[in-house]
Amino acid sequence: MSKPLVFTGNRFDRSADHRSDSDWLAEKLENPSTRFLPMHNLRALIDLAGGPEIDWRGYTDVRSFIDAGATLVFLGTADFACHFAVDVSTIENPKQLPNSDWGKFIDVRNISSNLRPGEAGALAQARSMLSWHKTHGFCAQCGAKTHLQEAGYSRKCSSETCNALHFPRTDPVVIMMVTKGDKCLLGSGHNFPEQQYSCLAGFVEPGETIEQAVLREVYEETRITATNVTYHSSQPWPYPSSLMIGCFAEATSEEITLDETELSDARWFTRAEVIDMLAKSVTRDIPRLAPPLAIAHQLAAAWVAE
Repeated sequence: MSKPLVFTGNRFDRSADHRSDSDWLAEKLENPSTRFLPMHNLRALIDLAGGPEIDWRGYTDVRSFIDAGATLVFLGTADFACHFAVDVSTIENPKQLPNSDWGKFIDVRNISSNLRPGEAGALAQARSMLSWHKTHGFCAQCGAKTHLQEAGYSRKCSSETCNALHFPRTDPVVIMMVTKGDKCLLGSGHNFPEQQYSCLAGFVEPGETIEQAVLREVYEETRITATNVTYHSSQPWPYPSSLMIGCFAEATSEEITLDETELSDARWFTRAEVIDMLAKSVTRDIPRLAPPLAIAHQLAAAWVAE
């Protein structure tokens, strides 16, 4: 691949040893070099005029939100400065921002491909973390409220008789390019744009290896049997918080029996067809591959380049 997968370029030193050091964190919050990423309903503040790039702000810009109890997550250190994500969803109208020099709140999926790898990686981390906090305000064991700890990397139950700890989760997902000779198997989901195809994919289940998950998902969705699973690459996917594990597998059968609850279509495509679909991936022409943002696109490109 000519450049890193989108979301894989995170360059922060996460400095986990400082997350429980309240004095260190308090000093860093007000340090003039510290940068903050405001996010509004999981949309990131982006400077379009100067980039596009993340519109990192200083402490004075976000202090009122922090003082009001906004969720604040320590992302890590880079360029000798600490970086945080702060949830500013209390802003009633995101088009009327606190300061005129603020950028614009933009959906992470829509902007990430246009950012430098390090910044796209930061958005993946920030979006996943804030999304987790939005959905874990109450204890899964007793139902009491939870409160943020470790600079955002855990939540603790407020009940003294429970005291359960909760940690951010990442869901492993296998995504696989299944090949047989000079053709490959691609599918289209019910929520995909018309005739947009991608690699088959599915969540890894408890007690399952990556290899087992690949073979099971392929068989469940298409009744194609496969073997020789090999790893290619991985990609953080912050919707809300998955890790895409890209693999190749060799099919040992050809007849497709579609699981219509999972897919709207699945077909074999030749290498020549995939080359054409890759070229169409950034257009509205059909049929086409998933856009370059997705690891499926990169798996297809790697297969074509063999």
